[in-house]
Amino acid sequence: MVFAGIYPVDTEDYEELRNSMEKLQLNDASLVFQPESSAALGFGFRCGFLGMLHLEIIQERLEREFDMSVITTVPNVSYHAFTKRSLTKLYWSTTQQISRAFCSRSCRRAFIKASVITKADYVGNVMSLCIEKRGQITNQTYLTPERVELSFDMPLAEIVFDFYDRLKSVSRGMLF
Repeated sequence: MVFAGIYPVDTEDYEELRNSMEKLQLNDASLVFQPESSAALGFGFRCGFLGMLHLEIIQERLEREFDMSVITTVPNVSYHAFTKRSLTKLYWSTTQQISRAFCSRSCRRAFIKASVITKADYVGNVMSLCIEKRGQITNQTYLTPERVELSFDMPLAEIVFDFYDRLKSVSRGMLF
């Protein structure tokens, strides 16, 4: 799950934003949100989305259907931790909450298994990008002399924001 803050541009529109979010949630059970406040942005909501596309769709619907101008914070992913005293599992979605990690027994982040099929000419570029994003190569298979499948284990947090755009760039759009 991807989390981001959504705040009204005009702080007086907070209640209108709450009503709009509740109406969107009636149609979309996967949308979750809870109130939060920011010193810089005022009152808004910490929202959970199924991915970046889901985030963009919700933002677009707020603007089109409810005529809401909103500010969206940089998306991030949740972390899981177990406390020292018990087996209680905590879920964090903001970096402010991660400071609790010093009081926990273990902290875990979401990983993905990624497979990229590209032309053999771009294998080096794709591998460099994935390694830069803290990926570890698990398999490399030549499907044909021109096509290669690369498999990686990567932290979800590293691909949430701009990974796909950069992947298209380093492979010159030659992804299959």
